[in-house]
Amino acid sequence: MTESLESVKGRMTVKLQKALSPVSLDVIDESAQHAGHKFHPGGVEPRGETHFRIKVVSEAFSGKSRLERHRLINAELAAELADGVHALAIEARAPGEPTRP
Repeated sequence: MTESLESVKGRMTVKLQKALSPVSLDVIDESAQHAGHKFHPGGVEPRGETHFRIKVVSEAFSGKSRLERHRLINAELAAELADGVHALAIEARAPGEPTRP
């Protein structure tokens, strides 16, 4: 899959692919479901890429707690979180782990 580095989704996808070598990765832009929500104090986010859901399966998560997995992803995406992404739902699993309901 080729993602544009000009989009937030594209940058996030590339960063996570490089950092985690995932078995599977789905970066879902859910921003349209939140149209009109306030960005940080002072206005509405004009770019529109503010809400994401990440579904990722990677060996990098083996033996790690849910909190450690989320911290790892948040650290990789620190620049995006500091620059307008203010909602990030994370589903991070190691290979063979079941999905959570």
